[in-house]
Amino acid sequence: MKNLILTVVSFFILAACTQQSGSERLPILGNKVFEENDTIYHTIADFKLVDQDSSIVTNDTFDNKIYVADFFFTSCPTICPTMKAQMLRVYESYENNDQVAILSHTIDPTYDSVALLKDYAERLGVKSDKWKFVTGNQDSIYDLAEGSYMSIVDEDSDAPGGYIHSGAFLLVDKQRRIRGVYDGTVPEQVDVLINDIEKLLNEYSYEK
Repeated sequence: MKNLILTVVSFFILAACTQQSGSERLPILGNKVFEENDTIYHTIADFKLVDQDSSIVTNDTFDNKIYVADFFFTSCPTICPTMKAQMLRVYESYENNDQVAILSHTIDPTYDSVALLKDYAERLGVKSDKWKFVTGNQDSIYDLAEGSYMSIVDEDSDAPGGYIHSGAFLLVDKQRRIRGVYDGTVPEQVDVLINDIEKLLNEYSYEK
């Protein structure tokens, strides 16, 4: 599992190397295309999912918001409890900031019903307008994970719980661009994430 996390982290580090030097702004991660005088960055694709309140969640749900995304499943016996404890730190740090949200995607939508996700969120003690736990079509979620978030998810009967997935937390800006990737099982990495959220908020503040 650690190797999976390192693969994702390494991908984004390599993608960001040329953007970090000489700038205090967070890098814009992922592949980019240059067209004449414009640069087109990798962005999160359109999606339509359902949260723990049975409400539809799309990209528009996060309009004018920064959000942190991850992938998990409620019956996960390995890294998910650690990830959720660390994500709770992010939630508590920005609980009263309307510009910051959290989006957790289940990779086991057959088992993780809306009712189960609601119970899971309630046991964490979090509000649905701040932290969305979402489900939907499994193929769509997997395509979103791998194609948009560059996050590793897969069914594997030999893996604990029947699934493998990255423990990455991904920081997404108001333009759907990935601005940071962090190992959600390592407290020091989550410290960096919390600090980077503040940097990103300041970046938007300076642009006003």
